[in-house]
Amino acid sequence: MKKQSFSFEFFPPKTDKGQEKLSKVRAELAELKPSFFSVTYGAGGSTQDCTLQTVIETQQQTGIPAAPHLSCVGSTESHIREVLNTYKNNGINRIVALRGDLPSGTQDIGEFQYANELVEFIRKETGDHFQIEVAAYPEMHPQAKNYQTDIENYARKINAGADRAITQYFYNPDAYFHFVDSCQKIGVDAPVVPGIMPITNFVQLARFSDGTGAEIPRWLRKRLEGYGDDLDSITQLGTEFVTGMCEKLLEQGAPGLHFYSMNRVEPNKTIWQNLNLS
Repeated sequence: MKKQSFSFEFFPPKTDKGQEKLSKVRAELAELKPSFFSVTYGAGGSTQDCTLQTVIETQQQTGIPAAPHLSCVGSTESHIREVLNTYKNNGINRIVALRGDLPSGTQDIGEFQYANELVEFIRKETGDHFQIEVAAYPEMHPQAKNYQTDIENYARKINAGADRAITQYFYNPDAYFHFVDSCQKIGVDAPVVPGIMPITNFVQLARFSDGTGAEIPRWLRKRLEGYGDDLDSITQLGTEFVTGMCEKLLEQGAPGLHFYSMNRVEPNKTIWQNLNLS
């Protein structure tokens, strides 16, 4: 059995206060000894410099590998080549390769249209230097024509040279297992790590989920709605539910978990400890 991978994702802070908060969060989560940290990348590379700084600081200060997100939409080969060389020169050897979203009002899609083209370019430029993760969507990418097309799009990313996938967050583990089975049926068996989003604010979560197509089970949605603005009760129920879902995922063979931390210690740390991952 391959070793399971457990990781946390951060977003680059835009203020000094946010940077100070992230430093504290990062230090506390590093004590759990995750496999790696990842750092997001804004639409069209809008947080590129912040991502670079955050990734390097994270790896240097914690000693834990850090993986920058790298978006191809709106970029050029020369720019991506420069970014890859910068990461190589700073000891970074993991990348999360994404298509990404164009900033609002931008029409130029750049020299890359899809993530598989970015993966292929990274492999051509850097060989096996980087371990490459890509995105997967158990409940289908919101812009995909249909489920089968989405599976085929995912397969192209793996076949282009990606090592593993990290999923969009979900709250229906059956959707995850169906996705993995569908991939294996067409000969795509790269590890698919579930993306885990702890529940702390139902209003924000519902708004984001409606936009990304991540379904919140009706019974869970109703119970969370019933708490109104009682964030403590929402967090308690959410933590219990997410812990149970993670237990099911791991028991049935998921190759690890990737926590969307939202630059917070809790409830990520509580779920981690509930699962006895340390």
